Amino acid sequence: MRKGKALRLGIFGGTFNPPHTGHLVVAEHIRRRLALDKVYFVPSYISPHKRRGEEKLAEHRLKMIRLATKGNPHFEVSDIELKRKGTSYTFETVEDFRKKYPNAELFLIIGADNFAEFYTWKNPSKILDLASLIVMNRPGHRLHSVRRSVANAARIVMVPSIEIASSTIRKMIRKGDSVAYLLPKAVAQYVHRHGLYC
Repeated sequence: MRKGKALRLGIFGGTFNPPHTGHLVVAEHIRRRLALDKVYFVPSYISPHKRRGEEKLAEHRLKMIRLATKGNPHFEVSDIELKRKGTSYTFETVEDFRKKYPNAELFLIIGADNFAEFYTWKNPSKILDLASLIVMNRPGHRLHSVRRSVANAARIVMVPSIEIASSTIRKMIRKGDSVAYLLPKAVAQYVHRHGLYC
């Protein structure tokens, strides 16, 4: 932590169903690039832009992201959206972080795919009032259109292009394929122990 300087905190939301190696790699890359003191992983309860049903695995997803981030002193997990229940709106989460850390610099970390829909989110202007928007490249999503529309609203940060998706991992598990090295070992063991995604 910096003595006498405002904390720089990243907010990285998602379903994390399950959390995979790619999540950790991009979060650490952005943390270093932006000199963040912490990156908070915030699992959603119900994502407004995804299929319903992830709330059934909310507690499992929380435990898995805690296992995935364990050992990195710069990573934290917030259960704020799970405690709130209902649909997880990012502006409410950013508001809660601002209340908890009134003097911190907040950075909301999203992918280029999410930025394409950002202005359809609930209260995007409120988000921009409270936090800096960080947009990272995602495989299959062109950044030139993001650059044109981003103007002064966000900063683009290039991260390692890792083509891992939670949906693909779930399908692989259902088929009985190996997910070695796609999931942190502790997460893979948890998935196996609880029979998730089978």
